[in-house]
Amino acid sequence: MYEELNKADENTKPTISVEETSETEITIKITHDKQLSKVLYSWNDEEEKEIQTNSRKEVEQIIEIPTGENTLKITATDINGQESVYQKEYTRIGDINIEITKENGQVKITATAKNNISYITYRWDENEETKIDINSKETEQLINVPEGLHTLTVIAVDENNKTETKEREVEGVSSEEKPKIEITADTQGENFIIKVSDENGLDKIEFLIDETHESSQNLNGTKEIEFTYPIHEGTTKIKATVYNIYGITETSAKMYRK
Repeated sequence: MYEELNKADENTKPTISVEETSETEITIKITHDKQLSKVLYSWNDEEEKEIQTNSRKEVEQIIEIPTGENTLKITATDINGQESVYQKEYTRIGDINIEITKENGQVKITATAKNNISYITYRWDENEETKIDINSKETEQLINVPEGLHTLTVIAVDENNKTETKEREVEGVSSEEKPKIEITADTQGENFIIKVSDENGLDKIEFLIDETHESSQNLNGTKEIEFTYPIHEGTTKIKATVYNIYGITETSAKMYRK
Protein backbone atom coordinates (compact mmCIF):
# COMPACT_ATOMS: atom_id res chain seq x y z
CA MET A 1 0.00 0.00 0.00
CA TYR A 2 1.28 3.38 -0.98
CA GLU A 3 1.02 6.52 1.11
CA GLU A 4 -0.16 9.53 -0.88
CA LEU A 5 2.07 12.56 -0.66
CA ASN A 6 0.08 15.78 -0.92
CA LYS A 7 1.60 18.82 -2.58
CA ALA A 8 2.30 21.60 -0.08
CA ASP A 9 0.22 24.74 -0.40
CA GLU A 10 2.36 27.14 -2.42
CA ASN A 11 0.22 30.11 -1.44
CA THR A 12 0.96 30.19 2.29
CA LYS A 13 2.88 33.25 3.47
CA PRO A 14 5.52 33.81 6.15
CA THR A 15 4.32 34.80 9.63
CA ILE A 16 5.92 37.92 11.12
CA SER A 17 5.82 38.56 14.87
CA VAL A 18 7.48 41.36 16.81
CA GLU A 19 7.95 41.49 20.58
CA GLU A 20 9.13 44.50 22.60
CA THR A 21 11.74 42.84 24.80
CA SER A 22 12.85 46.08 26.51
CA GLU A 23 12.34 49.84 26.33
CA THR A 24 15.08 50.05 23.73
CA GLU A 25 14.91 46.76 21.80
CA ILE A 26 12.47 44.54 19.91
CA THR A 27 12.76 40.95 18.72
CA ILE A 28 11.73 40.12 15.15
CA LYS A 29 10.68 36.52 14.53
CA ILE A 30 9.73 35.05 11.13
CA THR A 31 8.26 31.55 10.86
CA HIS A 32 7.01 29.62 7.83
CA ASP A 33 6.28 26.15 6.46
CA LYS A 34 8.76 26.77 3.61
CA GLN A 35 12.28 28.07 3.31
CA LEU A 36 12.69 31.84 3.60
CA SER A 37 14.64 33.55 0.84
CA LYS A 38 14.83 37.15 2.12
CA VAL A 39 13.89 39.20 5.18
CA LEU A 40 14.30 42.99 5.11
CA TYR A 41 13.52 45.68 7.67
CA SER A 42 13.77 49.47 7.76
CA TRP A 43 12.94 52.38 10.03
CA ASN A 44 11.03 55.35 8.58
CA ASP A 45 11.46 54.20 4.95
CA GLU A 46 15.21 54.64 5.24
CA GLU A 47 17.77 52.18 3.86
CA GLU A 48 16.65 48.56 4.25
CA LYS A 49 18.73 46.08 6.23
CA GLU A 50 18.72 42.36 5.55
CA ILE A 51 18.40 39.57 8.10
CA GLN A 52 20.23 36.51 6.79
CA THR A 53 17.89 33.53 6.41
CA ASN A 54 20.32 30.85 5.12
CA SER A 55 17.24 29.19 3.57
CA ARG A 56 15.84 28.36 7.02
CA LYS A 57 12.14 28.25 7.87
CA GLU A 58 12.58 30.36 11.00
CA VAL A 59 14.73 33.39 11.74
CA GLU A 60 14.98 35.66 14.76
CA GLN A 61 16.85 38.89 15.41
CA ILE A 62 16.99 41.58 18.09
CA ILE A 63 17.15 45.18 16.84
CA GLU A 64 17.36 48.53 18.60
CA ILE A 65 14.48 51.03 18.54
CA PRO A 66 15.67 54.51 17.50
CA THR A 67 14.73 57.36 19.80
CA GLY A 68 11.59 59.35 18.96
CA GLU A 69 8.60 58.24 16.91
CA ASN A 70 9.56 55.66 14.28
CA THR A 71 7.80 53.42 11.78
CA LEU A 72 9.15 49.88 11.42
CA LYS A 73 8.57 47.99 8.18
CA ILE A 74 9.43 44.30 7.74
CA THR A 75 9.16 42.32 4.51
CA ALA A 76 9.56 38.52 4.49
CA THR A 77 9.69 36.52 1.23
CA ASP A 78 9.77 32.74 0.78
CA ILE A 79 11.35 30.63 -1.98
CA ASN A 80 8.11 30.77 -4.00
CA GLY A 81 8.01 34.56 -3.94
CA GLN A 82 5.14 34.72 -1.42
CA GLU A 83 5.55 37.88 0.65
CA SER A 84 4.33 39.17 4.01
CA VAL A 85 4.65 42.78 5.18
CA TYR A 86 4.52 44.12 8.75
CA GLN A 87 4.36 47.81 9.63
CA LYS A 88 3.94 49.49 13.00
CA GLU A 89 4.95 52.66 14.84
CA TYR A 90 7.24 52.47 17.88
CA THR A 91 8.16 55.28 20.26
CA ARG A 92 11.31 55.39 22.36
CA ILE A 93 11.82 58.24 24.78
CA GLY A 94 15.53 58.82 25.26
CA ASP A 95 17.71 61.43 26.93
CA ILE A 96 18.00 63.11 23.52
CA ASN A 97 15.56 62.83 20.63
CA ILE A 98 16.39 63.87 17.07
CA GLU A 99 13.88 64.23 14.24
CA ILE A 100 14.85 64.91 10.61
CA THR A 101 12.09 66.15 8.29
CA LYS A 102 11.89 67.91 4.92
CA GLU A 103 10.36 71.35 4.78
CA ASN A 104 9.99 73.39 1.60
CA GLY A 105 13.08 71.96 -0.06
CA GLN A 106 15.22 72.16 3.09
CA VAL A 107 15.81 69.79 6.00
CA LYS A 108 14.56 70.64 9.48
CA ILE A 109 16.54 69.14 12.36
CA THR A 110 14.57 69.05 15.61
CA ALA A 111 16.35 68.00 18.80
CA THR A 112 14.86 67.78 22.30
CA ALA A 113 16.47 66.56 25.49
CA LYS A 114 15.94 66.05 29.23
CA ASN A 115 18.97 68.26 29.91
CA ASN A 116 20.42 71.18 28.01
CA ILE A 117 21.84 70.31 24.59
CA SER A 118 25.38 71.69 24.42
CA TYR A 119 25.68 71.47 20.64
CA ILE A 120 24.69 69.55 17.54
CA THR A 121 26.75 68.66 14.50
CA TYR A 122 25.65 67.61 11.05
CA ARG A 123 27.41 66.41 7.94
CA TRP A 124 26.50 65.29 4.44
CA ASP A 125 27.97 61.91 3.49
CA GLU A 126 31.62 61.88 4.65
CA ASN A 127 32.13 65.62 4.33
CA GLU A 128 33.29 67.92 7.12
CA GLU A 129 30.96 68.42 10.09
CA THR A 130 29.19 71.68 10.85
CA LYS A 131 28.83 72.48 14.56
CA ILE A 132 26.01 74.56 16.07
CA ASP A 133 26.13 75.62 19.74
CA ILE A 134 22.71 75.27 21.42
CA ASN A 135 22.69 75.51 25.26
CA SER A 136 18.96 74.71 25.43
CA LYS A 137 16.69 71.69 25.90
CA GLU A 138 15.31 71.99 22.39
CA THR A 139 16.29 73.38 19.02
CA GLU A 140 15.12 73.56 15.42
CA GLN A 141 17.58 74.11 12.60
CA LEU A 142 16.84 74.52 8.89
CA ILE A 143 19.66 73.51 6.53
CA ASN A 144 19.98 73.43 2.78
CA VAL A 145 20.17 70.12 0.92
CA PRO A 146 22.79 69.55 -1.79
CA GLU A 147 21.41 68.31 -5.10
CA GLY A 148 21.20 64.54 -5.51
CA LEU A 149 20.87 61.70 -2.99
CA HIS A 150 22.93 62.15 0.18
CA THR A 151 23.19 60.76 3.71
CA LEU A 152 22.70 63.29 6.50
CA THR A 153 24.25 62.44 9.88
CA VAL A 154 23.17 64.50 12.90
CA ILE A 155 24.80 64.21 16.34
CA ALA A 156 23.47 65.93 19.47
CA VAL A 157 25.48 66.17 22.71
CA ASP A 158 24.00 67.29 26.03
CA GLU A 159 25.64 68.96 29.01
CA ASN A 160 26.41 65.54 30.54
CA ASN A 161 28.18 64.45 27.34
CA LYS A 162 25.39 62.01 26.46
CA THR A 163 25.25 61.61 22.70
CA GLU A 164 22.53 60.71 20.20
CA THR A 165 23.10 60.09 16.48
CA LYS A 166 20.58 59.91 13.66
CA GLU A 167 21.06 59.30 9.94
CA ARG A 168 18.70 59.78 7.04
CA GLU A 169 18.99 59.65 3.27
CA VAL A 170 17.75 62.89 1.70
CA GLU A 171 17.36 63.76 -1.96
CA GLY A 172 17.97 67.39 -2.78
CA VAL A 173 16.68 69.24 -5.81
CA SER A 174 17.50 72.62 -7.25
CA SER A 175 15.63 75.50 -5.64
CA GLU A 176 14.72 76.52 -9.19
CA GLU A 177 12.69 73.32 -9.60
CA LYS A 178 9.57 74.77 -8.02
CA PRO A 179 6.09 73.59 -8.94
CA LYS A 180 4.25 75.75 -11.46
CA ILE A 181 0.91 77.37 -10.67
CA GLU A 182 -1.29 79.54 -12.86
CA ILE A 183 -4.62 81.10 -11.86
CA THR A 184 -6.85 82.70 -14.52
CA ALA A 185 -10.54 83.46 -14.96
CA ASP A 186 -12.58 81.89 -17.76
CA THR A 187 -13.84 84.11 -20.57
CA GLN A 188 -17.32 84.42 -19.01
CA GLY A 189 -15.91 85.47 -15.64
CA GLU A 190 -17.78 82.64 -13.94
CA ASN A 191 -14.90 80.51 -12.62
CA PHE A 192 -11.27 80.67 -11.60
CA ILE A 193 -9.12 78.11 -13.43
CA ILE A 194 -6.16 76.86 -11.39
CA LYS A 195 -3.50 74.89 -13.28
CA VAL A 196 -0.63 73.27 -11.34
CA SER A 197 2.22 71.06 -12.50
CA ASP A 198 5.59 69.69 -11.46
CA GLU A 199 7.85 67.33 -13.40
CA ASN A 200 8.79 65.44 -10.23
CA GLY A 201 5.23 65.08 -8.92
CA LEU A 202 2.80 67.09 -6.80
CA ASP A 203 2.08 66.30 -3.16
CA LYS A 204 -0.84 68.56 -2.19
CA ILE A 205 -2.56 71.89 -2.82
CA GLU A 206 -4.07 74.30 -0.29
CA PHE A 207 -6.73 76.91 -1.06
CA LEU A 208 -7.71 80.05 0.83
CA ILE A 209 -10.92 81.67 -0.47
CA ASP A 210 -11.79 85.25 0.50
CA GLU A 211 -9.23 85.00 3.31
CA THR A 212 -11.62 82.91 5.44
CA HIS A 213 -12.39 79.52 3.83
CA GLU A 214 -9.54 77.00 3.78
CA SER A 215 -9.37 73.62 2.07
CA SER A 216 -6.70 71.21 0.85
CA GLN A 217 -6.39 68.18 -1.40
CA ASN A 218 -3.76 65.46 -1.66
CA LEU A 219 -2.37 65.06 -5.18
CA ASN A 220 -0.47 61.76 -4.65
CA GLY A 221 2.39 62.43 -7.06
CA THR A 222 0.24 63.69 -9.95
CA LYS A 223 2.39 65.71 -12.35
CA GLU A 224 -0.34 67.98 -13.74
CA ILE A 225 -3.89 68.82 -12.68
CA GLU A 226 -6.50 71.55 -13.13
CA PHE A 227 -9.12 72.90 -10.71
CA THR A 228 -12.03 75.32 -11.07
CA TYR A 229 -13.64 77.51 -8.42
CA PRO A 230 -16.79 79.62 -8.90
CA ILE A 231 -16.57 83.42 -8.87
CA HIS A 232 -19.39 85.03 -6.88
CA GLU A 233 -20.92 88.48 -7.16
CA GLY A 234 -18.75 91.29 -5.88
CA THR A 235 -15.09 90.58 -5.17
CA THR A 236 -13.73 87.03 -5.00
CA LYS A 237 -10.21 86.35 -3.72
CA ILE A 238 -8.33 83.09 -4.12
CA LYS A 239 -4.92 82.04 -2.87
CA ALA A 240 -3.44 78.65 -3.76
CA THR A 241 -0.25 77.03 -2.46
CA VAL A 242 1.03 73.87 -4.14
CA TYR A 243 3.62 71.45 -2.73
CA ASN A 244 5.73 69.05 -4.77
CA ILE A 245 6.97 65.68 -3.50
CA TYR A 246 10.18 67.30 -2.23
CA GLY A 247 8.28 69.79 -0.08
CA ILE A 248 9.05 72.77 -2.31
CA THR A 249 6.12 75.18 -2.58
CA GLU A 250 4.81 77.87 -4.88
CA THR A 251 1.94 80.26 -4.17
CA SER A 252 -0.30 82.42 -6.34
CA ALA A 253 -3.09 84.80 -5.31
CA LYS A 254 -5.71 86.42 -7.56
CA MET A 255 -8.74 88.68 -7.16
CA TYR A 256 -11.75 89.12 -9.49
CA ARG A 257 -14.51 91.72 -9.37
CA LYS A 258 -17.84 90.68 -10.85
